[in-house]
Amino acid sequence: MNHDANPGFLFADIGRLMRQRFQQQLDHSELTYAQARALIYISRYPGSRQVELAELMEIQPITLARLIDLLQQQQLVERRADPRDRRAYRLHTTAAAQNPLQQIRQIGAGIYEQMMDGLDARQRDELASSLVQIRSNLSGSQTPASTHPEPQPI
Repeated sequence: MNHDANPGFLFADIGRLMRQRFQQQLDHSELTYAQARALIYISRYPGSRQVELAELMEIQPITLARLIDLLQQQQLVERRADPRDRRAYRLHTTAAAQNPLQQIRQIGAGIYEQMMDGLDARQRDELASSLVQIRSNLSGSQTPASTHPEPQPI
């Protein structure tokens, strides 16, 4: 196999290039890539505990705590006491987060279109289906790829 065509390296390289493009687009924003990523995760999983979210994001809880501190200072996120555990907090976006979230989604959609440039609808569908199957294979899920939701750009 050609080293340039090794899927593992391609996935890693594509991820790196997407993060670079995303950060470039955020240059005129008050958010860093890490903050934008945390904000998106909080909006996708409202009411999550910090430790759960850190696990989903594959970062250390202390790293997430610092990101949340910064997002909370910008009034984009709030910590709410967990009614079942006095030591834990549940994370929620605020109304002020809606504009930054919209900006993040627009940037993601633009990067997605740039990434898919030159691929017709059939190729895009096949790529998405193949990636869903690969994810399923690696996660140990026996669910057929066709039942997974369609991947979102961001």
